[in-house]
Amino acid sequence: MIDWLIGAAVLLAGFPALLYFANAKLFRPPQIQGGETTSISLLIPARNEARGIRSALEAAIANQGVDLEVIVLDDHSTDGTAEIVKDFATAHPNVRLETAPSLPDGWNGKQHACWVLAGLAKHETISFLDADVRLAPTALLRMHGFLQSSGAALVSGFPHQEMGTFLERLIVPLIDWLLLCYLPLARMRKSLQPGLGAGCGQWFTTTKTAYFKVGGHSHPLVRASKHDGIKLPRAYRVEGLSTDLCDATEEATCRMYRSAGQVVNGFAKNAGEGLGQPIAIWIWTLLLAGGHILPFALMISFAIESPDDYFRPYIVAFAVVLSWLPRFHALVRFRQSVVGAMFHPLGVAMLLGIQWYALVRSVLGMPIGWKGRG
Repeated sequence: MIDWLIGAAVLLAGFPALLYFANAKLFRPPQIQGGETTSISLLIPARNEARGIRSALEAAIANQGVDLEVIVLDDHSTDGTAEIVKDFATAHPNVRLETAPSLPDGWNGKQHACWVLAGLAKHETISFLDADVRLAPTALLRMHGFLQSSGAALVSGFPHQEMGTFLERLIVPLIDWLLLCYLPLARMRKSLQPGLGAGCGQWFTTTKTAYFKVGGHSHPLVRASKHDGIKLPRAYRVEGLSTDLCDATEEATCRMYRSAGQVVNGFAKNAGEGLGQPIAIWIWTLLLAGGHILPFALMISFAIESPDDYFRPYIVAFAVVLSWLPRFHALVRFRQSVVGAMFHPLGVAMLLGIQWYALVRSVLGMPIGWKGRG
């Protein structure tokens, strides 16, 4: 039995390690393309974003080489978000505030806000940005360049994730790590298979022509979704349009959560459309626990009680190295937390725990709310 466990640990840690390093070469930063001045409509849905909306706007309007309009849609905020944006817009004519209409039945709040925003945009290139993302001065120009050079109809950038609390450092870095360990980027770029569609809901760029052809956030896959990071790329692919993604570590920064409770609820609200789907969760538990918890458990077991076979501890140590290598590479590449990398198996265990927690709540009919909505 122990030999089967050791073999499984090596296999389940080795495959994602190989895929990670193959993907790391393909997951490149966006580059500026030559040509005429770029015109972009930057679309920001905002619900109770008073804490950081001004700094988001300051970073946005500092973008260079872009004919830019910024539209913020206040989605019934109760914290003064609208007043901050209105005040900012008085000094910056390329920024304007709009108010979201009432949320129709069958829609998720963010998806409805994005759909409304797209209809308000005047430029052909549109870029959806979460209000907690801060753009670098060349970010929009580079993302527009990536949209052109990739040949994709929808592109997404993965920002650098800022973290403060222990649970943030433990779990948030797994976003980039999971992407590169388990999504075959080369195959994704050659195929329109919907299941290979992925992106980061914090930052999408597309054209109005492609967006309205697909139906954008009104598409049946997306409209009621809480996770457009997965659902919007898949909607494009269902409609025959390609998608792509890039490393935006140097072009954008985001602080998603600011407490342990927000980390749990934030990851849990997306679980039903990601790792925590009723069937997928069993597969992901096998893959993640087998490849990134089991090797460390076996190593601890051997440290407590030495096995009879001299070679077994070395094989287990090899599995541990395979599990850890991508995480430490991601630490350097994406400027992640040392704490998170050191406690990698604990982070994976916590992530799986959140997925199971979300599934149990869903089965019990207890949806997880976010920003005042169920």
